[in-house]
Formats: sequence, C-alpha cells, structure tokens
Amino acid sequence: MCGANRYELSDDSPWSAYCHCESCRKHTGAPVAVLIAGKPERVSWTKGERKRYESSAGRFRAFCNDCGTSLTWETDNDGGWLGVHSSTLDNPDALPPTDHVFHAEAVDWLKIDDDLPRFEGSKFITPA
Repeated sequence: MCGANRYELSDDSPWSAYCHCESCRKHTGAPVAVLIAGKPERVSWTKGERKRYESSAGRFRAFCNDCGTSLTWETDNDGGWLGVHSSTLDNPDALPPTDHVFHAEAVDWLKIDDDLPRFEGSKFITPA
C-alpha cells in the first residue's frame, strides 16, 4: 500500500486460489483472500524488508513493517511454500484464481458464483 515493499514473481506457472481459511480471513480482514502460491524462490524481494509473524507452528504471515499491509502466507513445511496476496500485485487481473481452497471454512454469507474447483482443505499444503 505504501510502496515500502516490492517483489517480482518468476515467470513459471503460478498457482492462484481463493483461500477461505479462518487464518487468511483474520490476516487480511476480508471474507476471502486470493493468494499466488509457489516455491519461495519464485519471489524476489526487490525493495524493503517484510515483517514475519508465526501464526501457527511452522506457518508465517508477513506484512509491511511500515503500513501493515498483508503481504504473504509462508511455510518451511512441505518443502517450503510462499503465497503473495494478489491484492499486492501491480496487475492482479494477470493471475486470476484457478481454485478455491479451504472451502469448508468459507463464511456462509459469501457466495462466489464460478465453476472453479473447490477443495475442502488445501490442494498442496498439509494442514497445520
């Protein structure tokens, strides 16, 4: 939001999903988050230093140390994963969601009318 943190994503095929988990909702203050996820080496931090918070064992949430904007969900588990919030991209339309994950935790009043696959938990990540 303030521009203190900048990053670049590599060009290999990213995975993008709506995440309905309670933790993402609390981290973003929104009923659903959209994450562009992959291996941590896909992201190059070009400006600033994000602040990481261990939200559960081996799982981290990162945010801008200056303005507090939610930046990432990260884990060293499962071979390492990092998801950046699509809302922080310069062009979020470039990487639309392809799935819904943790759909079992979705709030009842939010109805997203699409035909994307819905997973009760994660497509790739082992639950904490």
